[in-house]
Amino acid sequence: MIFRLAVRSLLAHPIRTAVLAAGFGLGVSVMAALLGIGGVILEQARAPQLVGGGDVVIGGMTGQLSSARFIMSGVLGAGPLAGQVAAASPSVRANLYLLDGHGSTPVRVRGGIPSLEQRLDDSETRGQSAWTDTSADRAWAAPDPEAVLRAMDRFHPIPDAPARAASWAEWLYFNGRGQDVRFYLTFLSGPRVSEDRRTIGVRLQVERAGRMTSYAASAEVDERELLASAPDLAVGANRVRLEGAVYRIALDLPAQRGAGHATAAIALTATPGRSLAPLVIRGAGGWLSGYTVPVMAGPLAGSITVDGATFDLAGADGYHDHNWGFWDGVRWQWGQVQGDGLSFVYGRVRPPADAADPDRIPGFLAALGPDGPVGYASDVTIEETNDPATNRPRRIVVRGRGDALALTLDMAIEQETSTTMREGLFGTGLDFLQLRARYAVSGHAGDRTINFTAAGSAETFRGKEQSR
Repeated sequence: MIFRLAVRSLLAHPIRTAVLAAGFGLGVSVMAALLGIGGVILEQARAPQLVGGGDVVIGGMTGQLSSARFIMSGVLGAGPLAGQVAAASPSVRANLYLLDGHGSTPVRVRGGIPSLEQRLDDSETRGQSAWTDTSADRAWAAPDPEAVLRAMDRFHPIPDAPARAASWAEWLYFNGRGQDVRFYLTFLSGPRVSEDRRTIGVRLQVERAGRMTSYAASAEVDERELLASAPDLAVGANRVRLEGAVYRIALDLPAQRGAGHATAAIALTATPGRSLAPLVIRGAGGWLSGYTVPVMAGPLAGSITVDGATFDLAGADGYHDHNWGFWDGVRWQWGQVQGDGLSFVYGRVRPPADAADPDRIPGFLAALGPDGPVGYASDVTIEETNDPATNRPRRIVVRGRGDALALTLDMAIEQETSTTMREGLFGTGLDFLQLRARYAVSGHAGDRTINFTAAGSAETFRGKEQSR
């Protein structure tokens, strides 16, 4: 039908039809040419030579790369990429304004580290002997491992969000598993109790022979000292200190309930390349939640003495992460396991409804090996099956799919510790569950086929406000 109409139009109005056809053809050709030119311009605008030298440009999803210092030391400076990177330099672009009698003139500027830019053979810095590194530049050019860990583990000022301030908390979390014992340790700083004072507490949970016991202490600290010293923290005789790449922990705690006592001297060594950079999720009303893993897996040393029984930790592996943010109404799911020479961690944060839509916040699943990241996925589902009688989880299945990762973590829950959360911090009527689980992990990460079972940890919430 269309062909017949076109023929009749051509026979009835040959000149007009020819002109229209020529016009349409010219328009299509011009559009194709413009799209081609636009593609070339966009490609050239992103070219490393224009950005500032080098062969590869690394950026973040929103343009600026967060945690660039960690990328420099933990990714480009360690693991399989280290031998392939001849030079790497951070750079930042910004707008400056030249003010004179005629008004203001915007000037686009770029800043970098002179010595690293020169190693990249950048045309602007090449031959500029007067451009030398400052002390701050040198900290970027040759990052100290302890300084990188301290930057990841620093404590954060409470943001200016008065309606949420009472639910601010930040903590260092450690866990480890010896031959006959497993421990969970938290140093937690809560909200302000006065203008310049904060609460800080330490809690140790020890599992032995299938029985969990808890030990705790708390104190008040000066907020400025807390922010200046963290991750070096002290709660009475209980301390955590970062020395080089080693977290040294000393504990002397009474039982949280009843009689009992626990002491410990623990050393956890961070392994270069086996860390997750800091990540912050932000929502309405100033809400935020932050997370980082300075030690995905590292060797443990030392011992724990519980009620007179001493347990050696030598040869065991430990884990350490760090959380901060506003927690009223927040729920999360998290888990961690090690096997086949790799470390795996998954998680998902569900913010309160007045901050963001909880169903639109993606989860994550990451695999790290001895040489650094192996695979990562944000397309993650976490399915929890409850015991109908207790509303407690008896099975958790995590599935993650990414460019270099496709994994299933199938967990059978073996043991749980429940803590009822106090009002104002995580909401009321909820129990925070710390779980010991038997993981069955299968799939692939990078070019490796994964298939193992191992004991691991998980966390979730249960209560009248949440059934899933």
